Amino acid sequence: MHSLEGFVLRALLLVVFATSGWSSPKTFNDEESGSLDAEGAELEPLIINRGPYFDKTASKNVTALVGKTSYLNCKIRNVGNRTVTWIRHRDLHLLTVGRHTYTSDQRFSSIHNPMTEEWTLQIRYPQRRDSGIYECQVGTTPPHGVLMTLSVVEPITTLLGGPEMYINKGSTMNLTCIVKHSPEPPPSIYWTHNGAFVLQEINYDSPRGGVSVITEKGDITVSYLLVQRARDSDSGKYTCNPSNANPKSVIVHVLNGEHPAAMQHGGQLRLEYPLTACLLSVFVVVLGL
Repeated sequence: MHSLEGFVLRALLLVVFATSGWSSPKTFNDEESGSLDAEGAELEPLIINRGPYFDKTASKNVTALVGKTSYLNCKIRNVGNRTVTWIRHRDLHLLTVGRHTYTSDQRFSSIHNPMTEEWTLQIRYPQRRDSGIYECQVGTTPPHGVLMTLSVVEPITTLLGGPEMYINKGSTMNLTCIVKHSPEPPPSIYWTHNGAFVLQEINYDSPRGGVSVITEKGDITVSYLLVQRARDSDSGKYTCNPSNANPKSVIVHVLNGEHPAAMQHGGQLRLEYPLTACLLSVFVVVLGL
């Protein structure tokens, strides 16, 4: 009798659930797609009890300049009370645990921003030896991590024609500065003459005139300093100063009829010899024959 009453009660409950539109609870997981809203657009899936996961939009390749502080950003969702660590793969050295530095190299430190859920490894005064793979790891069971590659580069500045250049008085002086291996073009390049800024020392409004700087930025950045109608006062030390690379200098000699061992011609160097030296060379060759 009791079993019959229980059967009838269960049947009545099923009828009530079916007519009221109720349904049994459903568990969502990471693999399920979202439902659709009234306009047919896909909604974000409902996640229940999801553990920590990494934001895959963060860059996994970072290029830094030698000596300039660099940052590796790791964004983790739902980290909760789990510990985040940074590991250097070159020697499997534990660098930071949470916000604490776990290495004697105090150039490494961890920065946490709860608002953005980011855990950032800061590297001060990076050197080329710091290049390599780093892992941001969260303390789950088993641990999960994301790998990032740091490339520390040192831009190279070259000044064509150095370390000394000779030009004739009245000709156009063309100094060419080239910056290579920079992750981005230098924001600015300025020139100095004997320690003073060129375009302040000799500006367009001064009687000197004829001085201009042309800079072409790109993977390889080139800056030209043009000085027309060179005069004796234009001799001296010229330095090309990129804002993100090492400076480079050249000593310019403006000559008035002299014949040095090297002269600038059309932006290139050409050897020149006095007439007596040329005749002596011919005489030696003739004797050798």
